[in-house]
Amino acid sequence: MTNHTTVMDFILMGFSDTVEVQVFHAFLFLMIYLLTLLGNLLIIVLVTVDQCLHSPMYFFLKNLSFLDVCLISITVPKLILNSLSHRSIISFAGCVLQVLLVIHFAGSELFILTAMSYDRYVAICHPLHYDVTMNRGVCVQMVAVSWLLGSIFGILYSAGTFSLPFCGSRKLPQFFCDVPSLLKISCTNRHITIDVSVAIGVIYAIFCLVSIGFSYIYIFNTVLRLPSGQGRSKAFSTCMPHLIVVITFIMTGTIAYLKPVPDSPRLVDFLVSVLYSVLPPSLNPIVYSLRNNEIKAAVWKILWKLSQYKFYGENNRASI
Repeated sequence: MTNHTTVMDFILMGFSDTVEVQVFHAFLFLMIYLLTLLGNLLIIVLVTVDQCLHSPMYFFLKNLSFLDVCLISITVPKLILNSLSHRSIISFAGCVLQVLLVIHFAGSELFILTAMSYDRYVAICHPLHYDVTMNRGVCVQMVAVSWLLGSIFGILYSAGTFSLPFCGSRKLPQFFCDVPSLLKISCTNRHITIDVSVAIGVIYAIFCLVSIGFSYIYIFNTVLRLPSGQGRSKAFSTCMPHLIVVITFIMTGTIAYLKPVPDSPRLVDFLVSVLYSVLPPSLNPIVYSLRNNEIKAAVWKILWKLSQYKFYGENNRASI
């Protein structure tokens, strides 16, 4: 039984074989992970408690932040644990779960980003119909569809990948389980099931990209015709954070999945993997916090209430 379990394990490659460097990487990624959690959870809390942020745009943003928390929590904690324990083993079930969840949350996030672009299109190009078009029921349905599509792709990719035989080396040229690395160590060149899944995924991604592209073509065309410079500035301020997040998410994912998987990864290969799995979730709260005046106003409002609560609490204790 023990031998069978060992055979079914996969070996993840780390950034370094030196113990000191592994510990440094563990604390570095722990800091990035905690800051990412803090930033995204802050957005979730702000959108939930602040009545001024109860709009479709921030409803989608809250769901995007939740997906980011889930996405980074699948890979980074395991990397930190492996670096601190100086072990790089992941079980077969753990590897299946990583592939399933990474694809699920990435696929869901892509649809949420598409829904956010449609929301901006309706708000800027058809403002009089915004409340009717983007009502709460429609927004909830879009989020439900994003989760459904993510689940479908997660199941397709994980089932297609792990239906392949792994009869050779179990050493993955990656710090987490992903489809390209698993195909690299598979002992067959026939990947019909996963090839069909990838083809469906590419069609889905192209559909989302075309939808986002057309939305922004109409948005920029409408914004540039606005007579007021202040109106143009406000429209751009709500669109630019989303556009930055979309470009980052698409570019890092495309580079990570389209580049050839090397037999012996170099530092640059690991950096590309980090950009794909860590950068988008950690960048989103920074972009939306720095570029969005309503988010900044909500943060200051919370800080003001906390300071007032602390001030009156100290005065009450002093009077007693």
